[in-house]
Amino acid sequence: MTITYTPIGRVRSPYESPADVDHDAVDETTGEIVLDGEYEAGLEGIEEFSHVVVFAQLDEIDEYRLTARPPHADDLAVGVFATRSPHRPNPLAQTTVELRERDGATLHVRGLDLVDGTPIVDVKPYVGSIDDEDASFGWLQSLRE
Repeated sequence: MTITYTPIGRVRSPYESPADVDHDAVDETTGEIVLDGEYEAGLEGIEEFSHVVVFAQLDEIDEYRLTARPPHADDLAVGVFATRSPHRPNPLAQTTVELRERDGATLHVRGLDLVDGTPIVDVKPYVGSIDDEDASFGWLQSLRE
């Protein structure tokens, strides 16, 4: 089976490479999600949401690992599917960002952790759930405490 996605836009970000992403400062990192003009009408109404979920193809990742060492978790090694590591068999990213403004086909966002030029494959409004307070955060829980 082959799955093919056509990018609908690109990221504009201060990060030039994956190594440049500062995980300590990413909450304040601003950038833009720029969709191709033909998709602008698909953004109608998105400015009413405070946050959006961005799906991207991590096109600079050329290898995967089945285990990962999460940032800030010193000696912890877990399976890649239990992390947000970019080194995955299918290097797709899902990131939730604050939507600060929409200008045509451009979304101005904060909290961006993607590299400049990263292809965007989808954008969706973030819709919290009543179940959020009951969510479990696995190994991350111990880092929060």
